[in-house]
Amino acid sequence: MDPLYWKSLAQGIVQGVTEFLPVSSTGHMILFDEFLEMGKPFSDLFEVVIQLGSILSVLVYFHRKIFPSSLQKEVLSSWFFMWLKVGAAVVPALIVGAAFGSLIQSRLYNAVTVASALLLGGIVLIAADSAERKNSRLAEIAELSWGRALGIGCFQCIAMIPGVSRSAATIVGGMFLGCTRPLAAEFSFFLAIPTMLAASAYSLMKHGASVSGNQWIALAIGFVTAFLVAWGVIALFMNWIKKHDFKIFGWYRIVLAIVVFVLFFCGLLGKAS
Repeated sequence: MDPLYWKSLAQGIVQGVTEFLPVSSTGHMILFDEFLEMGKPFSDLFEVVIQLGSILSVLVYFHRKIFPSSLQKEVLSSWFFMWLKVGAAVVPALIVGAAFGSLIQSRLYNAVTVASALLLGGIVLIAADSAERKNSRLAEIAELSWGRALGIGCFQCIAMIPGVSRSAATIVGGMFLGCTRPLAAEFSFFLAIPTMLAASAYSLMKHGASVSGNQWIALAIGFVTAFLVAWGVIALFMNWIKKHDFKIFGWYRIVLAIVVFVLFFCGLLGKAS
C-alpha cells in the first residue's frame, strides 16, 4: 500500500479524535506533521479537507436539531433563528481570518506556539468548571441572545492561534457568557459547520487543481476515517460533559505542552510550518 495512504489513515484518526475535544486538532496536526510529512502544499489541503469529515459527523449526530423536524411555523421559525445566530457568530472569524489568516499561518504555525497555547489553554480549562457553576443559566439555543452568540464568535477568533482549540475557545466562551456545558458544546459544534466549510472551500479553490490521483485517494481515506472517528467522539463527549468537567482535558494539554517543549529544546522537534 502507498505510504501516503497509511499517513492519511493515521491523520484521519488524529483529526477525528481531536476536532471536537478541547485539545486543539490544528495543534495536534501540526505536531503530527513533523513525523509524517505529506509535503506542501498537499498537507495544507489535506488538513483542511479531512475536517469536512468531522463536520459531516456533526450533521449526522445532531440531524434532528440541525434540520427542521416538521414544516410547522413554530418549528421553522425556531430553526431559522437558530441558524441566524450561528451565522452571526461566524462573522468575526471570517473578518479576522480574511485580514490576518495568512500572517498567522506563516508566523505562528510552529511547535513553540502550539505548546504555549496548549499550556495556557490547559490552565483555563481547569479553571473553567468553577466559572460554569457561577454563570450557567442558559440551556437552549433559543435562550441565547444575539449578543451572546456574537460574543462566542469573538472567542472563536482566539482559536486561529494554533494550539488554542476552536472547541475549547467557543465552549469556554459560551460558559463564560452564561451557557451550560452541554449548550456551549452544542453551539460550538453547530458553529464549526459554516466555519470549516468556508475554510475548506477556500483551500480547495487554492490547491484542488494540483492534486494527483493517489492524493485524491488519500484525501478520501482521511475524510472517511475522520468522519467515523469524530462521530463516535461526539457521542462520547456529549455524554461525558453531562456529568464531568474539563479538568482531564486541561491536564492532558499541560502534559502534552511540557512534552513538546522538551522535544523542541532537545532538538527533536523543529519548526512545523
